[in-house]
Amino acid sequence: MLGSKSRFGKWWVYLVVTVALVMVIAPFAWMVLGSFKGEGELRRVPPTWLPESASLDNYTQLFAQLDFGTYFVNSAIVAVVVTAGNLLFCSMLGYALAMLNFPGKRVLLLLVLATLMIPGVVTFVPLFVLVANAGLIDSLPGLFLPFLATPFGVFLMRQFISGLPADLLDAGRVDGASELGIFARIILPLCGPALATLGILTFLGSWNNFLWPLVVAQTEKTYTLPVALALYSTGQNNTQYGLLLAGACVVVLPLLVVFLVFQRHFIEGIATTGIK
Repeated sequence: MLGSKSRFGKWWVYLVVTVALVMVIAPFAWMVLGSFKGEGELRRVPPTWLPESASLDNYTQLFAQLDFGTYFVNSAIVAVVVTAGNLLFCSMLGYALAMLNFPGKRVLLLLVLATLMIPGVVTFVPLFVLVANAGLIDSLPGLFLPFLATPFGVFLMRQFISGLPADLLDAGRVDGASELGIFARIILPLCGPALATLGILTFLGSWNNFLWPLVVAQTEKTYTLPVALALYSTGQNNTQYGLLLAGACVVVLPLLVVFLVFQRHFIEGIATTGIK
């Protein structure tokens, strides 16, 4: 009796997980299949799942007739620079807040925690004014410079580094290593999981960022992929759904590759930094 109840409970779990999996995968499957359909088939009622005559015309038009390559390069540059900046500066700040003693340390940590609670839209206008006064409007530096270090990244690295043995730092100081040498040779090699977690989250956020590039990038030469995709949605009757779905597939592909490559480190970093 107990065995049958246990098997019954497991079947319910499998059923719920299967339904949830289908609900998650279905929109992505529709996006991929729709990118191979013509505009007429996409607007057909009732809609069809499988394309009747699969074609690469949407992708050909995306890269041949439109300046999609420039948008892709802009997104890649901004995402890579923002990710690299966060990995470097957030780890340095996290190390200082976790292992060093200096005046105002507690106040600085409280400021970081307080900044985490402030919605991004609150600082949007002041940040735009600063970028405009610096003459960085409609430029790639204007897209990535304000985000080279984030409060979340500082807090994440601080939490991880706080769990490292302090004896390693003392041993390095006894050997005559400087604080920069200790950070580069001892701390960073031990921060692989946290760095992978921060890198993935930062890359995802920067790659998908829409509102800031929409305001700062005022000409097509500095558009990123999310902004460029919005060009194909100019109204219900004028939206080019085939191009939109093909572009969405191109946008999602790098994210999937990054996550699949670093997923083990990502899960380990989440587990070891106390983030739920």
